[in-house]
Amino acid sequence: MVEGPIGVGKTSLARRLAESFAGDLVLESTEENPFLGQFYKSGRRTALPAQLFFLFQRTRQLEKLNQADMFTPVRVADFHISKDRLFAELNLSPEEFDLYNQIYDRLDFSAPAPDLVIYLQASVDALMSRIVRRGFEYERMIERSYVEKIADAYAKFFYDFDEAPLLIVNASVIDPVRNDVDYDALYQQVRRITVGRHFFNPAASVAFA
Repeated sequence: MVEGPIGVGKTSLARRLAESFAGDLVLESTEENPFLGQFYKSGRRTALPAQLFFLFQRTRQLEKLNQADMFTPVRVADFHISKDRLFAELNLSPEEFDLYNQIYDRLDFSAPAPDLVIYLQASVDALMSRIVRRGFEYERMIERSYVEKIADAYAKFFYDFDEAPLLIVNASVIDPVRNDVDYDALYQQVRRITVGRHFFNPAASVAFA
């Protein structure tokens, strides 16, 4: 499972990993959310419907995973269900967040436990650059301050994350999506991890060698 803030490259990395492991790919479909563009444009006014759309979409995907062939050797996803509540708390008013939690708690779903979570982190400058580079129409109005809040929320969430083995990747100075050397090094690291918390920052290793 690959996670991280907007623009960090989680979907592209998930695609490469699924291909390397010859596994199934489970992706969010953000472009299907009819409220997302308006949310980036107007903020809180459409935050609740945008968040509820994602919640229902993600829980449906998890239901399909639970019903799928359990003998599939590897599944690679580009989201963790906990991100939904992370974004809800960030974007909704206290009253809306209370309503969201009531709906969330009434949904009957279970999330498969991941064998590994890869958390991609990057500087806000790197995230903003990548958001512009990929050129999604609905992301053109994203403000830097919002990206800063998302990056900070992810850092706090993964600070004490212990639900699964965790690999924290410094994606500011490496590019495992477009650079084959970076990807191969990361892939080998992924294959070795079975338990615990790990860090992948080869650029720092070179700098201090």
